[in-house]
Amino acid sequence: MRVPQAQGTLVKLPVAADSALLPSLMTLSDVFPTGYHCAVKAGVTPRTTVTVIGDGAVGLSAVLAAKRLGAEQIILMGRHRERTDLGVEFGATDVVAERGEAGIEKVRGLTGGDGTHTVLECVGLAAAIETALGVVRDGGVVSRVGAPQYSQVPMDFGPFLRNITRTGGVAPARAYIDQLLPDILDGRIEPGRVFDRTVGLDEVPDGYQAMADRKALKVLVTP
Repeated sequence: MRVPQAQGTLVKLPVAADSALLPSLMTLSDVFPTGYHCAVKAGVTPRTTVTVIGDGAVGLSAVLAAKRLGAEQIILMGRHRERTDLGVEFGATDVVAERGEAGIEKVRGLTGGDGTHTVLECVGLAAAIETALGVVRDGGVVSRVGAPQYSQVPMDFGPFLRNITRTGGVAPARAYIDQLLPDILDGRIEPGRVFDRTVGLDEVPDGYQAMADRKALKVLVTP
């Protein structure tokens, strides 16, 4: 196997191939840094409140990231109970299952009518960005990550006059590994819990289908 620019891209791990930490370490290649990037770009700190839109693996990673960055109120918007339960274990303080206007009103009710300082939109459809603009408070930040699922973002006079910042983008996963790796090795965080199914190489198509059908949250592939 040839690895271009291996000196800068590969990370030598101080664990054996059969380590129980392997699932969490595997998340460092993509999904956990993506959620972490969303929170970092939004400027999440102990002084900010957070809404995470999406209960997929990236959304749950964003919950874990927001908790790691010190956010005390983390509202997770999702309707899959087994996923939002994991989100609560990751640090979500509130779960909002409602969608659309009902969901927006619920979040605003949890924040004294203001909305949250930051919103992390994690691989949603167009309705997700509309919800994000509805739940962010004036002067707040909406951060968006994941492969774009929609081409246009509403930004007319309403959001414009509210001084809302939009940010996000492709996660530089390698840049975050050195920060996040010690927490996994020390057992402070377990992002690998997003993996709820394991398949072999010949079952990869089935794994993708299971995720597409919402029968699996995140699939781990073993040799």
